[in-house]
Amino acid sequence: MEAHKSLTIGIFGFGVVGEGLYKVLHQTPSLKAQIKKVCIKHPGKKRNAPAELFTTSKEELLFDEDINVIVEVIDDPEAAFEIVSMALKNGKAVVSASKKMIADHLPEILQLQQQTGLPFLYEAAACASIPVIRNLEEYYDNDLLHSIKGIINGSTNFILSKMFEDRLDFKEALMLAQQLGFAESNPALDVEGYDAVNKWSILLNHAYGIVENPNNLLFSGIQNIQLSDAMVAKEKQVDIKLVAQAKKLKNGKVAAFVLPQFVKHDDALSFVKYQYNGVVIESGFADKQFFYGKGAGSFPTASAVLSDLSALRYDYKYEYKKLYHHVPNELTNDFYVKVYVSFDDWAYIPREKFEWIEEWHAQAERKYLVGVLHVSELRDNTWWKENRTSLVLTTEPIIEDFEVLKLKKRSLELAGIV
Repeated sequence: MEAHKSLTIGIFGFGVVGEGLYKVLHQTPSLKAQIKKVCIKHPGKKRNAPAELFTTSKEELLFDEDINVIVEVIDDPEAAFEIVSMALKNGKAVVSASKKMIADHLPEILQLQQQTGLPFLYEAAACASIPVIRNLEEYYDNDLLHSIKGIINGSTNFILSKMFEDRLDFKEALMLAQQLGFAESNPALDVEGYDAVNKWSILLNHAYGIVENPNNLLFSGIQNIQLSDAMVAKEKQVDIKLVAQAKKLKNGKVAAFVLPQFVKHDDALSFVKYQYNGVVIESGFADKQFFYGKGAGSFPTASAVLSDLSALRYDYKYEYKKLYHHVPNELTNDFYVKVYVSFDDWAYIPREKFEWIEEWHAQAERKYLVGVLHVSELRDNTWWKENRTSLVLTTEPIIEDFEVLKLKKRSLELAGIV
């Protein structure tokens, strides 16, 4: 594409994001972008746009030589991948917001981009209005990026905020989130962590050059967090957040996961409440930088799509520097995590799997302990998700040095504690 070239757009999908983009484009005439056609699934549905704009034929968009950009904002990941593939093969740049499609098909998408040389941009697929992908791609060098962590799902953050702020239990907070439109009628993708881990697999590529299917990452949601956990967190003067985290260890490998975590009140992520998202990036010389904004919704997501469209005028494309121009980092599962575990019955907790247990409270009806586990115990087993068991990482959860573990364990043995 030539610099400043006008954009003629075909849109797939006219839901919350598609309609938001339609409205936003009408308010930004300076972009020199026009929508020629919108492909929809249900033609009988009333829409706030001229009827002649719509079609049910994907070929009308994909084979129209005047259309040079396809925007894909549908909720079917397999159909979305087919659209993206055909668009790139037909010589069209593509902008997408489909995080599951990208996470599931990233290797194929990378290959398509190399074969066609065409841009495929997707800032809206992770954290909506926060420009985290382009910042990771352009600003942070692979060797200097120490860690990245974030609250990247607004639905779960809203629920946890309501549990803390208003002392609602999980079911009450979830129901309120559904009523306000922050959670779907079937909220499993959000509350069980699937949405967050899809976004995290995308960000891992731009942060560290890691291409990994989300199913291979350690993750959980907030489905087992109890009101009693929120009360314990208040006593400890911390919050509970669903945190996605990646950290480069001393051996150069990367630890990555998405799990509930205690967050100190002076941590930037503690300020991220309700449906907002936040990302903290720590690098070698810039120290910590904090990105904050709305992570969902019509206009916030449309603003990210708009930013990608604007970038296409200058033939911008992701270079995937961490993947192609550096030696990509490698994920590791050889580290330890300090965890808080609450439960109803000791019988369901494999205490022998803990390297040590440094705190436990067994008197109350709802019991809990704080101890250290090898991360493989969480990857290979599901006891920590079952029988109303709740697991939350501590504020500094990653422990690397096993010699320190052995010394700590020995000191506890000498003290007669274990």
